[in-house]
Amino acid sequence: MILERYFGRRFFMSFLGVTVTLVVMLGLIDLMDELGDFPELAFGQVLGIVLLKLPEAYYEIIPLVMILASVALFLRLARTSELVVLRASGRSALQGLLAPAAVALAIGLLGLAVGNPLVAATSKRHHDLVNSYSGQALSDLAIASEGLWLRQSAAEGQTVIYAARASSDLGTLYAPSFYDFAPDGKPLRRISATSAQLEEGAWVLTEAKIWDLAQGVNPEASAREDAQMTVPSDLTQDRILDSFGSPEYVPIWELPKFIAQLEEAGFSARRYAIWFQSELAQPVFLVALVLISAAFTMQHTRGANVGLSVLTAVLLGFGLHYIRNFAQILGENGQIPILLAAWAPPVASLFIGLGILLHLEDG
Repeated sequence: MILERYFGRRFFMSFLGVTVTLVVMLGLIDLMDELGDFPELAFGQVLGIVLLKLPEAYYEIIPLVMILASVALFLRLARTSELVVLRASGRSALQGLLAPAAVALAIGLLGLAVGNPLVAATSKRHHDLVNSYSGQALSDLAIASEGLWLRQSAAEGQTVIYAARASSDLGTLYAPSFYDFAPDGKPLRRISATSAQLEEGAWVLTEAKIWDLAQGVNPEASAREDAQMTVPSDLTQDRILDSFGSPEYVPIWELPKFIAQLEEAGFSARRYAIWFQSELAQPVFLVALVLISAAFTMQHTRGANVGLSVLTAVLLGFGLHYIRNFAQILGENGQIPILLAAWAPPVASLFIGLGILLHLEDG
């Protein structure tokens, strides 16, 4: 146990060192970018934007941190001949990997349980704050079992839109109803249609029926019908999708409920399901990266080309990371099953790392 605690502590300190270094670099780079994007803001406001973005930026590079921390640890152990002493004592070098792998697993689980909700909150706040400083008004969107509700704002008032269902890209609404309100909140008009297509600068409604609610008389008596009409709008599909919420904006603990709600309302939740399963598989992938990094850096420094070994470990880790991202894209597009897209790359990476280690150490 003493040896395991020693290796585990060394690995954790290596992980902290790489983390601090990369976080400082990310913060300084992002600070320069934000100062250029918002020159009119006070430094404190720009710093607030950077601090809100930092958790998301770090969360995305955790695999890189794990690779570099593992390489740094095992190179240091090999240089000080501690691994040679471990082997000479009759213990396999694989046993020295148990503690770093356990620490990597614990870091992955902690990131899943605590880091993911924190990143979801800060990234959503960063997104809203940047749009606010940029003068972009976001639409509000809510999903319910009976359909979706969308709000768009304009100088002459607000429009609340209800639709029973929508296309996957939210560019077309089916059985929509538009409710126009004056700036003081008084209802002005109601429009029902068969469908509404979002085009540049307007909604194009098909088979629309319009009720005038501002006259204070029976709206049905003055109702009229149009085969096609347009309703001005400054919304775009990107802005609606932003209001819909990226998977990164939903905490991991709320994702199952959110996915069930989407499916109940008739929307595709595949993108969210892929993200959920990928987050669950993240700890396994981090352990795999530790094993792969160790496989190429545990050899004695005098008997190997250290630079080539480090480069191979880093490139292989990056390659597996991008293969994982590519599999997620295939899963989002429906080309492969969700579980296969999320779990196959981490599990395959784990077996690759174990295979290389067993071949080099006991082969």
